Amino acid sequence: MTRLATATLAAALLCATAATATAQDSNTAQANFLGLGGTESGRATLTESNGGVLFEIELTGLPPRKWVALHIHETGACDPTSSHESAGGHFNPDEKEHGFLAADGPHAGDMPNQYVGDDGVMRAQVFNGMVTLKEGDNGIRGRAIVIHAGFDDYRTAPAGGAGDRLACAVIQ
Repeated sequence: MTRLATATLAAALLCATAATATAQDSNTAQANFLGLGGTESGRATLTESNGGVLFEIELTGLPPRKWVALHIHETGACDPTSSHESAGGHFNPDEKEHGFLAADGPHAGDMPNQYVGDDGVMRAQVFNGMVTLKEGDNGIRGRAIVIHAGFDDYRTAPAGGAGDRLACAVIQ
């Protein structure tokens, strides 16, 4: 093989590798949680698949032995000095009612409650088929994931009676 052919083949392989890495990167996202004190308290890894996004979450410093609400919020801002109110309301591009048990629900920001263990750590794997990491109406990159102090009753608007916001993470 000539040097020109070798260089051409190497360049083609490099381009193919870069294109594959870019495609993989667009299918994943990270979100680092901030607690109310402003310190990092966990991470979410999001992976796009056919028909939705898988959320893998580990978060520390939560009240032990209780169910907490997990939602996607519309604004990608997590300001602990505002108790994470900066994240706005729930992500609801289809203008549905809040909750899995609502007559015209759920909306895209609704996610199932998660249990916090004895150690104050929440570990979860949740699939949401109503969202995507791609640009568009149901795209969540740049939005926030919020953990509430209480559980979601899956009916009551606007947040299922889930209470205060304990942790927030912007989806990058």
